[in-house]
This record gives sequence, C-alpha cells and structure tokens, in this order.
Amino acid sequence: MIGGLIGMNKNHGTDWGENLLNTVANQTIRHLFTRSELVDVTVRCNPSSKLLQGTVDSFKMFGQGLVIRQDFRTQEMSFETDAVSLDFGSILKGQISLKQPTQAVAIVKLSETDINQAFTADLVRKRLENLTDSRLTNLSGGQPVSFRDIHLKLLPQNRIQLFANADVTNQVVPISFSCTLGLAKRRRITFEGAEFKGDRVPDSLQGISKILMVILVEILNDMVDLDRFDLDGVMLRLNRLETQGDILLFSGYAQIERIPKTG
Repeated sequence: MIGGLIGMNKNHGTDWGENLLNTVANQTIRHLFTRSELVDVTVRCNPSSKLLQGTVDSFKMFGQGLVIRQDFRTQEMSFETDAVSLDFGSILKGQISLKQPTQAVAIVKLSETDINQAFTADLVRKRLENLTDSRLTNLSGGQPVSFRDIHLKLLPQNRIQLFANADVTNQVVPISFSCTLGLAKRRRITFEGAEFKGDRVPDSLQGISKILMVILVEILNDMVDLDRFDLDGVMLRLNRLETQGDILLFSGYAQIERIPKTG
C-alpha cells in the first residue's frame, strides 16, 4: 500500500495524501452513525505538503439522514473544524488520530417528523412509562402512570404545541399545552412557560390534565440533555436554537478530544 502511495506522490505531488485523508475521514465519519443517507467530508490543506507534517487547515462535514444510536434521526448535520494536528502515520493505517484537541462549529437540523419519531424510541419511552412519582400515584391510587402518544408541533418564535395521553388507572387523560423552547447551560433543551390548552381536554378531566402537564414538562426538561448523547471524546454545546417552519435548527460547537471509533 505504501509503495503505491509513494508512486502517487511522484505523479501528483502531495495531493495523494489529501485524497487519502478524505477517503479515511469519510469512512470514519460514516461509522459514527447507525445509518446515513449522505456523508460528505472535505479536508482543506493548502499547501498539501503540510499534511506530511500532520497539519490540515480544516475538516468540513455535511450529512443528511443521519441516524444516531439506532433511533434518533437528524435531517441535516454539518460541522467545520479549526486547524487540526494529526498523526499522519494513523492515516496510512486507515484511521484518524488527533495530536491535540480541536473545536468544530456545528449546525444540526431536526424535522418535526424526526422529533416525533424520537418519542417512540426505547430510550425515551423508558423515561415516560410506568412512572411511580408520588404525585402521579396519588392521582392513580398507587398505580404506575404512563405518558404516550406524544406529538409535538413546531411553531414560530421557538414555540411548540405538544399533545399527549396519560394512562391513569382505567382512564386515558389527554394533555395539551404550548411552551417556548430554551437552552440551559448550553447543553439542555428546556420547555419554558407551559400554557395549558383545554380545547382538546374534556371539562371533567382538565383538573388532572393540568397536574399531569406540570409533571410531563418536568420530565421533558430533564430528558433532552446533550451529555446523554455525547460521542466518546466529543463534547457538544449549543449556542442557539430556532424554529423554522417544520425544522428545529441548532447551532453550536463540538470540543473534540479524539475521533470516536463508533457512535
């Protein structure tokens, strides 16, 4: 393999190294996701000879339909790193190893459909079903309570409308509210200023529905924490979120200590 690369070097200067790094980077990034529709990684290195010393100007990645941990799909994801210092020997082995940490600016787009699909994932359902919070069991005569059929609708100005059903003993209690999405400590998505919407809730159930709404909001506020989804060696932080039609847009950065081997 190395002999072939030396031959390429004679014919094409050091572009062979950049081409090799592009290939290895694409393969490495693809392996971070359960599934992907498109992954395109571009390495910028000018002049290309800097790569022989293990230095590149930046990595750029653009992906579509990226599925993280089996069930969590992103419509689009992109990032661009600062200058990166690499172990060039690792590239020849088909791997990428950083000599020092780097940062990347990141943008993530989630569709309304993908968000609602995420509520059906096993990891999420475990946080919503068979709950024994004392406030819930007081409502249900000591029986566990489950939230299900959660459907979120994105609204302008970072607001959402959320609908759900709660199984409380032998009855189903509908829940409906609107709220504003926010960020806490740049890593946790918050559901702020919940406003009860009674148009979908029978009058006889509105009292219990309001109590369930408060508890569900508390659960959601504790659930969407980026630290639960960090890849090994990568810390994600958010600077901004914005609703754009049926898309929820996040922008922030990733602190990359090392390149993960798998997602």
